[in-house]
Amino acid sequence: MRGLAGRVAVVTGAAGGIGAATARRLAEEGANVVAVDLDLDRVRDLAASLPSPSIGVRADVSAEDEVAAYVEAAVARFGRIDLHHLNAGIPGSFATLPDLPVAEFDRVMAVNVRGVFLGVRAAFRQYAAQGSAGNIVLTGSIGSLRGSADLLAYQTSKHAVVGLLRGAAMYGGPLGVRVNAVAPGIVPTDLFAATPDVAGGKDDMSRRASSTPLRRAGTGEDVAGVVAFLLSDDAAYMTGELVSVDGGASIVSTVRPSGGAGAWNFEAYDRALYG
Repeated sequence: MRGLAGRVAVVTGAAGGIGAATARRLAEEGANVVAVDLDLDRVRDLAASLPSPSIGVRADVSAEDEVAAYVEAAVARFGRIDLHHLNAGIPGSFATLPDLPVAEFDRVMAVNVRGVFLGVRAAFRQYAAQGSAGNIVLTGSIGSLRGSADLLAYQTSKHAVVGLLRGAAMYGGPLGVRVNAVAPGIVPTDLFAATPDVAGGKDDMSRRASSTPLRRAGTGEDVAGVVAFLLSDDAAYMTGELVSVDGGASIVSTVRPSGGAGAWNFEAYDRALYG
């Protein structure tokens, strides 16, 4: 893809899943990668395995000083930053709305919203400091576009990411900074590893994904290819876009036979949810 070779790319949430796949794809395209995650050992191992000069940096993306520190580490190693994939996020619990603790809601919002805001702000500050433009991609979700009765904090946070996307794209356009986002659907990653036995958690992802038009779950590599495109010069006239990478899930009409109308046992689901 045009415009990736030789660029410096920050990828947050890079220890696994979509972040790791994006870091690898960008490195294969010739970018130098700054892999950021709370798990320092994993991002260092990832960086060491990449085919381009890369480093791993530990940071809590919800902490202002730690975001500043990963930017400082990137600039110290490579002299600049050109690309950002602000991908770090957490799902939160599956607690129902009446039982969702405020602390849990705040924790998800801190990582998924404040973390993205801090990353976007740091990107714009660094572009100004180095006198250049750049490109940013945020990780939204199918939860940015649709609703469900569970994962309320996660859905709220991913809707908020769309607001950040559009505001940042409006601000960045005249500066030559493009801001786009991806909205992954069902992509089995470690994000839901702690919920193997919960309906809507890790173990039934493949079954749920079978209802999409492509009839399969996605992979980190499926999403990484779209992220790389949006960061590249091949997407030079795109900004403010939320691109679904969900096997077609977001286009499905669930009240038509081809969309699974009547295939789900909602009586059993409602009984489990509401008692």
